[in-house]
Amino acid sequence: MAKIRVVIAKPGLDGHDRGAKVIARALRDAGMEVIYTGLRQTPQQIVSAALQEDADVIGLSILSGAHNHICPEVVRLLKEAGLEDVMVVVGGIIPDLDVARLAEIGITGVFRPGTPMQAIITFINENARSRAEAI
Repeated sequence: MAKIRVVIAKPGLDGHDRGAKVIARALRDAGMEVIYTGLRQTPQQIVSAALQEDADVIGLSILSGAHNHICPEVVRLLKEAGLEDVMVVVGGIIPDLDVARLAEIGITGVFRPGTPMQAIITFINENARSRAEAI
């Protein structure tokens, strides 16, 4: 069975990537293929990486509060690129009031500080389009 491919990205100007690296390592240890794009990625760069890497999932790590700007742009660009089947999840500082709005635009999962790593792994395993299904 093909591994789930996950692109982990740190969009915007936030320079804190420790959490993104911890998540990337945990997903890799759980058997997923993980591509970490690095700091200060634009939505265009993130979607381009997802296309180039044939990603099943995009994981955005946002601590700056810019999720209401960045997430809709990533989802819009994915649709423009014909990648509507790529699941998008976000982790970081997300206020309660924004969770429903993110779900409405197509963010599948929101993970805040304190979310158990296994919960994130399980969520992705249960909800991601596997490459085997796509073939």
